[in-house]
Amino acid sequence: MHQYLKAIGFENIQTRKDLKKLLKEVEENFTHQTIVSYRPGEDFCEFQKEFGQDVGITLCGELDDEEHFEAAYYFPYFEGSGVTTYAEIDVQRKIEKEQYVGLCEDSKIGISLIFTLQNGVEYMREKQAGLAKDVQTSVTFSGLAQGGMILLPVNKNEQQILNEKRASDTRRELMNAARKGDQAAIETLTFDDMDLYSKVSKRLANEDVFSIVDTYFMPFGAECDMYSIMGEILAVRERINRMTGVRLYQMRLNVNELTFDICVPADSVMGEPEIGRRFKGTIWLQGYINF
Repeated sequence: MHQYLKAIGFENIQTRKDLKKLLKEVEENFTHQTIVSYRPGEDFCEFQKEFGQDVGITLCGELDDEEHFEAAYYFPYFEGSGVTTYAEIDVQRKIEKEQYVGLCEDSKIGISLIFTLQNGVEYMREKQAGLAKDVQTSVTFSGLAQGGMILLPVNKNEQQILNEKRASDTRRELMNAARKGDQAAIETLTFDDMDLYSKVSKRLANEDVFSIVDTYFMPFGAECDMYSIMGEILAVRERINRMTGVRLYQMRLNVNELTFDICVPADSVMGEPEIGRRFKGTIWLQGYINF
């Protein structure tokens, strides 16, 4: 049973019988259907059913000549908005099933971001049409969270904001140069990190860590597409899962200068989300490649 069903309001799914009933509802009363040629005599089919604004369940499997559908896997999804990043994307198939993960590098983060691909069947179709392996396009990220915490913002004046922007731009240029093998850039980044570590260590003696660090994006746990994040809330809206009646918060965040949306059950959030405050939690990262 997928643990992130709770993130879109299905905390009531406790047994395999409940899950089968839910997936049958997706198959029989789908909102969207996508089919792509798969193997001789078989197509690969994707059913999607919305259970609220921008949230739902995707069910994928094989469809034979007699229109018999055999489910292979499912996952809850949350559709993000806008464009998060323009980057070179590498898409890989999972070993055990026809599901895909994407990998892209954005200099704002400084690490490779791995995400579950929402439009995997569309990727299969593009690949059959001759899509290159490494795609230079845009990605829309979104995140599902089971819970989280609201923190107050860090108070900054205009000069501090301007200085941080300049430092961020400089670091991004150094990161890009370092990726190309620039030895001077690599050494500068190393010394900057050592200097930053020293400054933070001194401040931690008298300050709380969340008054020093105002945003972060870090891998979490053993799963490659799980991340611990903290970011500024740019927008927040409350939605309802139409089947269960569970309230959901959908928030647009700025995390390390990456902008994307997350969805989390309202009752699992500690604090009141408002624009300007910060959200802290663990997300399952999804991405939609804009072909």
